[in-house]
Amino acid sequence: MLNFKDYIREIADFPKPGISYKDITPLLLEPKIVSLCVEAICDNLPHQKQIHKVVGIESRGFLLSTLIAQKLNAGVVLVRKPGKLPYKTHKKSYSLEYGEDSIEMHVDAIRKGENVLIHDDVLATGGTAKATNDLVEMSGGIVIQNNFLIELEALKGRHQLLNQDIFSLITY
Repeated sequence: MLNFKDYIREIADFPKPGISYKDITPLLLEPKIVSLCVEAICDNLPHQKQIHKVVGIESRGFLLSTLIAQKLNAGVVLVRKPGKLPYKTHKKSYSLEYGEDSIEMHVDAIRKGENVLIHDDVLATGGTAKATNDLVEMSGGIVIQNNFLIELEALKGRHQLLNQDIFSLITY
């Protein structure tokens, strides 16, 4: 049986001491494995709902979100750091363990009532994912699922996403 963890490289003490970074680049080198990841993610969606938009979170979330959207025949929405999107945006700030950060999404990216899938590469503390959910709801979208390539369970990011459907392909 395929173990997706075999394609994740762990790098100790990156980007700072005490962090065990999960590097997805070895997985990205294998087209068949990428395809199997996309299939597995799509197979774990609630199939009773059509997905209109797939939201990819900067920047590694963009990599699979586009492929997922293509498979679902859905549009792609980019959520980025402030100042990176060229048109009018909604902005959401969120707390980090050492301060605050913000993300933005174009104001016309999601229409009221559209079903939305949120995708990112890693669910860690959940702050960015929660802020992304807030942006989608601010736009009138309906979050159908939050899904992640990797979830770091010890950081309890799920607790930020209460009452949300969450799927993680790989857990640590």
